[in-house]
Amino acid sequence: MGLIDNDSEAVEYVRFQSPHRNSRGHFTGVFGLVNNLAREGRLSDEQESFRRRNNRWYDAAYTDPSTVDPSVYDHEINPGAAAWFKPSATHLLARVSGYLEILSVHGVDCRALRSADPGRVIYEDVQIVVVPHARDAADAYQSTDTQK
Repeated sequence: MGLIDNDSEAVEYVRFQSPHRNSRGHFTGVFGLVNNLAREGRLSDEQESFRRRNNRWYDAAYTDPSTVDPSVYDHEINPGAAAWFKPSATHLLARVSGYLEILSVHGVDCRALRSADPGRVIYEDVQIVVVPHARDAADAYQSTDTQK
């Protein structure tokens, strides 16, 4: 599905996620990882302020796919569905570094993945939500960075 730009190179989508599967077998994304730290009460006041402020900004900047299609993250219908940023979503990508810094301070691993074809697209706006091509497809994506 990788889109082609004018230079005939595949467009690479990007996702930030844990390198480890969670208890449900999924790779938790960067926002979920930080939100988990918040639920556990592990964030400093400054980190919690950042998280709340930026989560509100993201909520206002783009649509939660599950509000458009409630089945988008349904494990039975779309197993392993995960959101990826489009490379053109620079305004959304610009704020991710703050989340990565929080994870790093707390010793939580997070890796940046890039792929021209991360899976079957089931939702699209400034991001895409895909169902991976295979159960272990996330392991096949090119990991470009690991934060710890």
